[in-house]
Amino acid sequence: MKRLDIFGALKKDMDVIEKELYRSIEGDDQQLTETSLHLLKAGGKRLRPVFVLMGGKFGNYDIDKLKYIAVPLELIHSASLVHDDVIDDADMRRGKPTVKSKWDNRIAMYTGDYIYGKALTLTTNLNNPEIHRILSKAMVEMSIGEMEQIRDFFNCNQDVRRYLLRIRRKTSMLIAVSCQLGAMAAEADRVVSSSMYRFGYNVGMAFQIQDDLLDLCGTEKQIGKPPGSDMRQGNITLPVIYALQEPELGQRLLKEIERIHALNGQCDVSEAVGMIRSSTGIARSEVLADRYIRKAIDALDSLPDIKTKKQLKDIAHFVTKRSY
Repeated sequence: MKRLDIFGALKKDMDVIEKELYRSIEGDDQQLTETSLHLLKAGGKRLRPVFVLMGGKFGNYDIDKLKYIAVPLELIHSASLVHDDVIDDADMRRGKPTVKSKWDNRIAMYTGDYIYGKALTLTTNLNNPEIHRILSKAMVEMSIGEMEQIRDFFNCNQDVRRYLLRIRRKTSMLIAVSCQLGAMAAEADRVVSSSMYRFGYNVGMAFQIQDDLLDLCGTEKQIGKPPGSDMRQGNITLPVIYALQEPELGQRLLKEIERIHALNGQCDVSEAVGMIRSSTGIARSEVLADRYIRKAIDALDSLPDIKTKKQLKDIAHFVTKRSY
């Protein structure tokens, strides 16, 4: 299923969001504007703005109001990616050089901070304190999730529960509040905004698991970076955790991860990737992602039976079937 097959009905308003994204990062400092533009031009799925707009369909839909939620959420996500690339020492993202690799770490960090600031500036156009509280909490949780990931680099003793808590904070919450705040900004019923939050939370969990699977099973052309990049950085993801649980293979994989750690990830990781691909870790991760998708679809049951409801189901199914 192609992106436009799902989001085609929102194309006109997504064009508005795209223009607002570019307009929002313009400022007095030419270099910060340039580095921010470089990031936006690399593209992206724009999943968070889409969820904001779809949440708005269950209330008083107004693109001129919803854009003050959709654009900041995409900017917050983008800023976190700039910081991620510094932490991960990543040279490529979405098949293009990262801000960090094209300029340097310092400029990348300030670019991320600048984009965060621009996001918060835009939200001042909304006078609902609850929206600001929810958004602020999500940003705090994201930061905690990032710190947890750093602390767990090359930690092969972590369990599935620890991994799930980390991706809840790092990825899922921002997708959940995108769905929730779209409904809230459109003054939808509280039952609707709560259901949208649950939908987004479960889709977000499945989305991150699928991302972790693609990092191991995808091609460089599909994912815009070499397969096994997470392994090089020491990010122990769900398929790896499952593979480490296998008695014989787990011991061999552990030794390989220890070798990668000793070399600071500056080595070939294809042997470790091959081990994980041959393990049950891939299939077990897919099963868990599918379970989250079923929960996401169940969360839609209480929503009004409008066209958007079916589109949300289509997106949910797309998340675990995507190859990028």
